[in-house]
This record gives sequence, C-alpha cells and structure tokens, in this order.
Amino acid sequence: MNALVSRAAPMQRSELDLSEREQTILRAIVQTYVLRAAPVGSHTLARMLARTLRLSPATIRNVMADLEDRGYLTHPHTSAGRIPTDKGYRLYVDYLMQHGKLTQREEQALRQRLASISGELALRTASRILGELSHLLAVAQLPSLRDLVIRRVELVPLSSQRFVVVVDLDSDVVRTITLETDAELNPTELHELGQVLSERLAGRTLDFVRERFALLMREQLSHPVLRVFAESIDVLFAQHESQRVYVAGAQQLVQQPEFSSPERFRAVIELLENEEMIIHLLESTSDAPLYGVQVKIGEELGDRQLTEYALISTRYKVGSATYAIGVVGPKRMNYAKMMALVGEVASLLARHAHDSSPPQQ
Repeated sequence: MNALVSRAAPMQRSELDLSEREQTILRAIVQTYVLRAAPVGSHTLARMLARTLRLSPATIRNVMADLEDRGYLTHPHTSAGRIPTDKGYRLYVDYLMQHGKLTQREEQALRQRLASISGELALRTASRILGELSHLLAVAQLPSLRDLVIRRVELVPLSSQRFVVVVDLDSDVVRTITLETDAELNPTELHELGQVLSERLAGRTLDFVRERFALLMREQLSHPVLRVFAESIDVLFAQHESQRVYVAGAQQLVQQPEFSSPERFRAVIELLENEEMIIHLLESTSDAPLYGVQVKIGEELGDRQLTEYALISTRYKVGSATYAIGVVGPKRMNYAKMMALVGEVASLLARHAHDSSPPQQ
C-alpha cells in the first residue's frame, strides 16, 4: 500500500518561486543539517555541490542570504551557517524531497515482528518498533469505544457467583470485565444469556447499547446477570478511555542533540506526561485522508509548547474504528525515511487486522 503525502498547510505551486539553483541549495542545506545537526556554511555547500553546481562560496553565500530574506533559512547568533526555518522545511517536504523507501530487509523485519499478533497488542508493539527504528517518539492512538460495533458477547463462569463478560468488537478490539452477582450461576443458563445478548446487541455500537440497553433487553432485564451487565457498560468505557495512547521511544528521542539542554529535556518529559496533548496532536490530523501520511511542522502543530517539534502521522481503519500512529521529534529529521516508515507500519497493521478478522456471521 503506497502512502500518500498529505500536507498540513499546502503551499501553492505559484508560491514556489525559487530558481533551480535556489532549490538545489535549499535542498542541500536541509539534508546536510538533518545529517550533521549543525548550521551549514557556504564553503561546506561549495564542496558538496562541486560536481553538480560549480559555484564559489561567495555566490552561495549570496543565494543563502536571499533565501534567508525570503524566510526559508535562518542562522544562529553565533554562526555564519544557516539552518532551515519552518517555511524551509515545508517547501522541502512538499516539493524538493524525493519519496523515501524502506529497504527490503527493513520491510521484511517489520512484517515478521507484526505477523503473529493482532489487536491492541499489535498497536502497542508497532509503536515500540516505530520508536526503535525512527529514534523518535512513537505515538499511537486507540479508537474511542463510542462508535465501535459489537460482534458478539460471551459470558464465561468463574465461580458460582462470578463471571467474565467478553465483548468482541468489529475493530480487532476485545473488552472484558469480571462481574459478580448474588444469584447462583448456572453455566448452561449463563451461556444462553450470552447468546441472547449477542442476538440483541450484535451490529450495534457500544454507545447505542449503553443508551438503550433496557429497551433492547425488555422483559429479560430483571434477570440478575443482565442487571449487573447493564451496570457494567459504563465501566467498560472507563477502562478504555483511561488509556487511549501508547508512547514509545522516549529514550531515543532525548539522545537527539536538540534535547541536550535541561530546558528542552524537561519539555520532552512534559510531553510524555501529557496524554491529552498527544491525543490532541493525533486528532488534529483527522482531516487527512486514510493512509495519507501527513506532516506538520513547528507552528502548524497549533501549540506554543510544540514549536520545536514536527509530527509525521497517518490514520488507518479496522472495521468501524479509526486508529492513528506516528512519530514526534525535532524538526531536524529525515522526513522522507520517516514518512515511508510510518506509512508502512500503518499499512501492515491494517492489512494484518483485515486478514486475521473472522468472517462476518
């Protein structure tokens, strides 16, 4: 599945007013800065481009100064070299960058590590793998249970008064909860009640069931097992909503040069501890097409605390649920490779979930 590129703030082609020379120099500055994490000077560029663009350091300095005047570059106070601005990165991602591609070995390794697992375990594992391979902060968002459709319900006895409710949802999600009733449980009757629940609730969303359970079950609601089940629906929601994101790769992220100062390090820790901010980040890409890899850079993230970060993310669908997965890191990142990596991981998760889903009854 080939990943589409979805732009957070698309630049119109008419705005791409750079000459071929200017585009070549801007591309080289971005790529060199990503590799070296140091401002790029004219002498460095002159040596790098000697075979393709024979220009003197003085000429390159003039081009760099013009690019800075137009907002594509800036320079630290203590350096004569330049680094890209948000606008420079945006133009690079949209027009100057070649599409990235994973190696055959990388694709095979991903397939092998994700092949034998499914559901939320697959998403948790994928986020860990993504953090390892990207050396960035991998973030993944579970869908809200609100819109997930029930496939079947099972009631499994544990003792004479305790039983487990297993709710199988159509999006590779399973929810369980242990309940207890004052009545003595008959295993055969419990199995039959599970069948009744499946017949009445299958094909309906959990939110719909939560609001209309009494109407759906009608005269049978007086049964102690069904009464306890009705009281547990909100608990099923609460269990899920208490953790809707997976985060991995913090150890790799803080090793990036951008986060070596105590202030930047604290900013990373605050991000890790702020689940709502991560959810907000991923939900801000909800307007992107499914499987389209979206890039948001600096101020495009819409939060003053995140202006030094970039987000590469995508959304994919399993059943009625939409998942999101991506990486967060410094703006100085290998965008082409990271976009290919995020897109491939999402494609594998969606494909494997589809292949492992049981046929509809």
